[in-house]
Amino acid sequence: MLEPIISGEIRPGSPLLALNNAHAAELSWLDLDRLRHLVGTAYLAARIGAADALLLVMDQHADYDSPNFLWFHARYSRFVYVDRVVIAPAARGRGYARLLYDALFAKAAADGYSQVVCEVNSDPPNPGSDAFHARLGFAVVGSASIHGGSKTVRYLARSLP
Repeated sequence: MLEPIISGEIRPGSPLLALNNAHAAELSWLDLDRLRHLVGTAYLAARIGAADALLLVMDQHADYDSPNFLWFHARYSRFVYVDRVVIAPAARGRGYARLLYDALFAKAAADGYSQVVCEVNSDPPNPGSDAFHARLGFAVVGSASIHGGSKTVRYLARSLP
């Protein structure tokens, strides 16, 4: 059910790119080359179905210039960063987000990571993501205003056993 994503399989008209960009307010808009780059540098790039769900995770070694990733990079020496997770509206309610996170937690723990980190928008708000991450045991570790003040985020972390 959970399948790896390979940057070479992302082509013009990619359903994963369309899924991401349909949720650009929560995730940030990507063009084809940027999605390929992110998949190529990812610690974990996974999907469910053709585009039912998407997960991109970076570790501290990623070649990535996101202000949110850089915030964690300045504060943690070893971590995995959930850059984006999105479930297609028609696939919601099937437990896919939990499945993706459980796979991430298992892989990260097996690889010796002790911190999984991410950010959630506070402005514009994302109450569904807030509630989901709280249920998974994430706690707020900081906040920032980014993109010239057009977006405010809360930084979250969860320790792994």
